[in-house]
Amino acid sequence: MRFVVIMAGGAGTRLWPLSRQGRPKQLLEIVDGKSLLRLAYERVSSLVPDDRILVCTGRVHADDVAAQLPELAAGNILGEPEGRDSLNAVAWSAAEVARRDPDAVVAMVTADQVITPVDEFARSLDVAFTVAEAHDDALVTLGVVPTSPHTGYGYLHKADELPGFPGVHAVAEFKEKPSAEVAERYVASGEYWWNAGMFVWRAETLLGQLDELLPRTADTVRQIVAEPERLDELFPTLQKISVDYAVMEPVSQGATGARVVSVPLAIDWRDVGGYLSLADLLSTDENGNRVDGRTVTLGSSGCIVVNTAGPAHLVATLGLRDTLVVATGTATLVAGLGETERVKELVELVRTRVGAEFA
Repeated sequence: MRFVVIMAGGAGTRLWPLSRQGRPKQLLEIVDGKSLLRLAYERVSSLVPDDRILVCTGRVHADDVAAQLPELAAGNILGEPEGRDSLNAVAWSAAEVARRDPDAVVAMVTADQVITPVDEFARSLDVAFTVAEAHDDALVTLGVVPTSPHTGYGYLHKADELPGFPGVHAVAEFKEKPSAEVAERYVASGEYWWNAGMFVWRAETLLGQLDELLPRTADTVRQIVAEPERLDELFPTLQKISVDYAVMEPVSQGATGARVVSVPLAIDWRDVGGYLSLADLLSTDENGNRVDGRTVTLGSSGCIVVNTAGPAHLVATLGLRDTLVVATGTATLVAGLGETERVKELVELVRTRVGAEFA
C-alpha cells in the first residue's frame, strides 16, 4: 500500500518572532488563512486515504497538529521527544509504516513549502510512487525544475534517464547551496534541479540502507516501534544527522547497491524558510512594500512589514528603505533586509539574554 508521512518537525527560527518554540512556522496560518501544515495535507489527501497519512512532529506540537488535521487519528501523529534532525524523523516514520505494512511504499513530504499547482504536484508524486513500486532498490527524490539561479537551494545533478520512465533521471551528485555564479551555470546547463527534500521509497528499502550505512540507527528505530514505551529512552540516543548526509549522498556515490533517482516537479515551489521567501506570499501596499496586518507606510520602499499583534495595534513606518518590521503580541523585530539570514543567530541571543519564553 501507499503511505504519506508529512515531516513537520522544524523550528522555523528564521521566521522569529512569528514562529516561536510553541508555535513553529508550519502551524502559522500565513497563506490565505491556512497553515503550511494544512496545505501539505491537502496536497496529498487525494492520493492516499487519511488512515495512511502520518505526521512526524515535535511532541510539544502534537495537540496543535491534531487540531489542524482533525481528519487524522491520534495514532497517526508521531511526536518526537526532541529534534534529532531529518534522518531520524524519516527512519522512525519508515519503521512505523513498515510495521503496518511490510510492503509499503511511503512518500516523505515536507510541511514548510508552498506548491502550486497542486494537481501537478500530485501527478509527479504518483510517478514517484510508481517508480519506487517498480524498483525496490530505488530511493526516489523530487527535483524542482529551476526557474532561476537561486542561491538558497541545494541542487541535484542529473545523470541518465531511467528506462521506462521518461523524464526520470538517476542522480549523479547532490550539490550544496551554490554561489550566484555557480547557480547560473547550473541552470544554464539544464542538468540540475533544485533539491526539494522530499522522498519516496519502500519503507523496508530505506531501513535496509540504514542497516548498511547506520546500523545502530536502524536497530534503534525498530526497537522504538516494537517497544513504543521506550521512545523517551531510545530516541535521544539516535545520531543527529540529516537524511541527505546519512543516506542520499552516500547512496548516490555508490556506497551501497541501491540507487538514487529523481522525478521532476515542474511547479511553482516556494520554500518558506525565511522572510524573503515569505514576502512573496504577502500583499503589496500602494508604496510597493510587502505587508500583512494593520500597517501604514509613508516614504518607505522595499520593506516587509508584518503585524500580527491584533487589530488594536498599528504598525506605521516613515522613511524606511529595505527594512523588515515584524510585530507580534510579545516581541517586535526590526532588521535590514540584508540581515534576515541572521535571525536564527538573534533568537539564540534573545534566549540567552531575555529568556526562552521570548524565543
